[in-house]
Amino acid sequence: MTDAAVRRVRVHEWREVRELRIRAVSDPAASIAFLTTREQELARDDAHWQSRVADAALGQNAAQFVSIAGERWVGSATVLVRDAGATDALGRPVAAPRAELVGVFVDADHRGRGVLDELVAAASVWAQAVGADGLTLDVHIDNARAQAAYRRLGFIATGLALDTDVGREIQMHRPSQ
Repeated sequence: MTDAAVRRVRVHEWREVRELRIRAVSDPAASIAFLTTREQELARDDAHWQSRVADAALGQNAAQFVSIAGERWVGSATVLVRDAGATDALGRPVAAPRAELVGVFVDADHRGRGVLDELVAAASVWAQAVGADGLTLDVHIDNARAQAAYRRLGFIATGLALDTDVGREIQMHRPSQ
């Protein structure tokens, strides 16, 4: 079991969110795991991070969950609620309302310790509370580690795929539990 606590971010924690995101997009697998680069994230100003965290801390259409071990932030997952007619993170039209899991990251030294399980569980509880029937995510076709982790947590491929700037992404879904 994990030695970390999982909770929703707080408005004043934008610096911690920024630092964790920069670590995430600096990971060796970042080029197939994230849609932005380290350089892009470093270029964002403080106002961007403050607004992003305020939305993720207080919003009804977004929530970011973090895992903290002692004083160190070791993981994160964000849920974005998409209404029918909106577009998802990859620019596809959304046919029915859904909760999209994005920006998932766990530090290498905390992988395999239950952090991902707890982040996804918190995201799922929140998504269900706002009326979603489960979680949907996109994962790079070559990211076997992430696909295996998501399958272990009950996600199944939907059969939808999309070619993006970083390569082919497949969609996975996990119904509310």
